[in-house]
Amino acid sequence: MATSEKSQVRRRLRARRREITAVRDTAADGRDLVAQVSAVVARTGLAPGMTVLSYESVAGEPPTEALNAWLLGEGYRVLVPDTLPDLDLGWHELTRDDGTVRGLGVQAVGEADLVLAPGLAVDGRGTRLGQGGGCYDRALPRRRAGVPVLVLLHPGEREPGEALPREPHDVPVDGVVTADGIHWPHPA
Repeated sequence: MATSEKSQVRRRLRARRREITAVRDTAADGRDLVAQVSAVVARTGLAPGMTVLSYESVAGEPPTEALNAWLLGEGYRVLVPDTLPDLDLGWHELTRDDGTVRGLGVQAVGEADLVLAPGLAVDGRGTRLGQGGGCYDRALPRRRAGVPVLVLLHPGEREPGEALPREPHDVPVDGVVTADGIHWPHPA
């Protein structure tokens, strides 16, 4: 699919996100995301001290503040991205006192035991459509083999019946976490 067609899909998904977020209770969604990720952590056997790549959500995205605080409180090491000028992702560690430690560079993604990533939608094949900068498509290939990637979405943002555009550089994801559940795509 041409980049212009991908851009049209993004415009539609962004408009849908605005409609969805206008009626969501973000505080409740934040609590529900903690419960859902807690279930993922139990299912995957992630132990305290292991590393989770997360992110600090911006307006309109599923809220991650409570989730990141919960992960830290449970003893996980939480790394969040810094967007670099070339749109690659460097990483830094969150701390319980809201401070940060030194930048860890682009290779820190290789330390992850679980990746929680942003996106606009994920289809039934595990195709993730992000904001269009390619940041995560650059970063995710650096993770260790077998490390799961889960995208945080609002309820109603999954596209299980629609095939989203996928290009060779797009990295498929393993699952979707929303405030109302965990969804595991079925890759083609």
